[in-house]
Order: sequence, then C-alpha cells, then structure tokens
Amino acid sequence: MSTQATKNIEALAESIQWFGQASVKIQNCGKTIYIDPFRLKQPDKADLILITHSHFDHFSPDDLKLIVSTDTWIFCPADFSSQLEVFGAAKVVPVKPGFETEWKGIQIKAVPMYNVLKADKHPKEKGWVGYLLNLCNVWLYHTGDTELIPEMKNIKCDIIMLPLGQTYTMNSVEDAVQAVLDTSASVAIPVHYGIYEGSDDDALKFKEMLKDKAEVIILPHG
Repeated sequence: MSTQATKNIEALAESIQWFGQASVKIQNCGKTIYIDPFRLKQPDKADLILITHSHFDHFSPDDLKLIVSTDTWIFCPADFSSQLEVFGAAKVVPVKPGFETEWKGIQIKAVPMYNVLKADKHPKEKGWVGYLLNLCNVWLYHTGDTELIPEMKNIKCDIIMLPLGQTYTMNSVEDAVQAVLDTSASVAIPVHYGIYEGSDDDALKFKEMLKDKAEVIILPHG
C-alpha cells in the first residue's frame, strides 16, 4: 500500500465520530455524513444520511430533525422510506441490497445486513442494508446490525465498522474478528456495544485478537 493510500485511510478514520450504537458522523471529502443518527447532542447540517434499518436506535425521528435540511439526501431501505418524506430533505432514496449509485463524487453501495442464527432480530427478507462507501479513494464498510454472513467474503474494504453487541448482532467477538479478516480491512472500528449489549472488555478482546492483522481503533463513547 502506498504512503498516500495509508494517509487517506488514516484521515478518514480520524474523521469519524461515534455517538453510541451504530450512530456515526463522518466529515470527509468536504461532506458531512451521518449513518444511523441516534443520541445526537446538538443540531447540525447533514449533506448525506444513510440509514441501515428501521429499529429505533437506527431510524430516530427526533435525531433526524436535528440534522436534516432542504439540501440533505437520505438513503434508507425501501420498506420504510415513505416515512422519511416528512423531514423535508432534498431527496429520499429507497435502497435494497445490490443498490449502487454515485452521489456527488461518493460511490455508495448497499449490501446485505441480516441475522442467521437470530433471524427474528434482523430478518433477511426485510431487505435491510449495510453500506459500502468510497470516500476520496478509501472504501468504508458500515455493516449495520448484522451477524457474520457469507456475503462478507465478497466485500473488500479499507475500513470496517461493525457491531460487537452479541445479543442482536454478532454472535461472538470471534465472529466479528472473522468479518474483519473476510473483508481484508486494514482498519477496524467496533461499534454497537456498551449501551444495551456488549462491553468495553469485548472491544479490548477484539483489539487483542486482531493484533498484527488489522489496526483496531476504539472510539470514545458518544
């Protein structure tokens, strides 16, 4: 990997702010991007919002009201996209796994997100999604609330953000580690732990297990 590519990955990783659960803000490529906005502390103006599924800690109307403007684009699964029309965004784009587009120079791909062993938590038939984004030549994969699924072997990224909670998402820290290896990510950022499920100890275990395999960045709780 070139020095410039490494710098781009580092710059993107440093631009990520975590608010808890899967909620993150990314300021990169001249854009303000939110994924699954939840537990926000103050108003902001989002350029792009990506929502993975309709659970309350991912699709939060109160938080959306803080950041949506008439210039904001929202991408979300088709099964609840009509509910986003009331926020006055520039455009609401319904997506499903396999969706691809380019938005203002940023490549966006929607990829499968579901549970296998806990299928009632995030059923595959819902068509809920994780997102793969190309931000200034760096591929970022936000998995959403998923277990380790076979499709991950066909996804390659530079940075992966994935859940460590083991009640609704990954079945074990070991499965989360395998997801990092399957996607060949050089940087891994654990999320979705420390509030309703999962612990700081899980994050430390995750980091230790990936030692010499990937850089693990443990973000401060929002």
